Amino acid sequence: MRLPALLLRRNPRCHKNNFGHVLVLAGSKRMLGAAALVSQAAMRAGAGLVTLGIPESLNLAAHKKISSVIMTLPLSETKEKSLSSKAYPAIKEELSRYQAIAIGPGLSQDQSTRKLVLKIISTVNKPLIIDADALSAVAEDPSVLCATQSIKILTPHPGEMSRLIKRSVHFVENNREKVAKDFAKKYHCFIVLKGHTTIVAAPKGKVYLNKTGNVGMATAGSGDVLTGITSAFLAQKIDSFEAAKTAVFIHGKAGDIAASKKGKVSLLATDIIENLSSAFQNCQENDFHDIKS
Repeated sequence: MRLPALLLRRNPRCHKNNFGHVLVLAGSKRMLGAAALVSQAAMRAGAGLVTLGIPESLNLAAHKKISSVIMTLPLSETKEKSLSSKAYPAIKEELSRYQAIAIGPGLSQDQSTRKLVLKIISTVNKPLIIDADALSAVAEDPSVLCATQSIKILTPHPGEMSRLIKRSVHFVENNREKVAKDFAKKYHCFIVLKGHTTIVAAPKGKVYLNKTGNVGMATAGSGDVLTGITSAFLAQKIDSFEAAKTAVFIHGKAGDIAASKKGKVSLLATDIIENLSSAFQNCQENDFHDIKS
């Protein structure tokens, strides 16, 4: 399989609006880093534009963490400086600008924030990448995923997957492919079950087992980077299953390149972002033959 055509940038007449606008809903008082990682990864993975929706009092602090090419959208917040359910009208008003929404990393477990997450998932007809704290909200009632026909890609690690299906982590780890396939089919979504040989499962039964990546990527923020990459691919209107499996492959490839330079022990999530460009170049040179469904 080759790198999706849109990622090859062969049309000289394209401009930034051809490559999609991602809205990132992430971050809170103690977890601004997660918001920065998702946003920066989305830009590095080819999104034309990225806007970070952030609790309004954290807007200045967020600007110090993110790249100068990323915009922010200050939103209503809770007393604990996380996104409030009162932010929904402002988000809804802006929706026409975006081609994909990444939601979850660093949002916190605040009840008002959870209410916002569930409201967005149940009403917004835009491609959604659902991760981290947003997955915890979904775990309360996974049927919310069926409320709209929008594309939904969930990116749980085994612990999050266990909460989604209300079974033990041990069960998940011993039945990884079946768990991912069954959940994707039941709730009409795409599952990216992270871990050694990350699994991508589509609602109609297609499965991809990823072979890139290394144990050094088991570090804080690595999953946030994957969320950002996936959101960028969806914003560029790449087919959902292709977007998910290509994101997993590129994420792992960048991690492998980073590990070859820094070693596995010292690898940071930011190293993965810094090596995304090399991963893309490597895939173009090798026609992406490593990927198989």
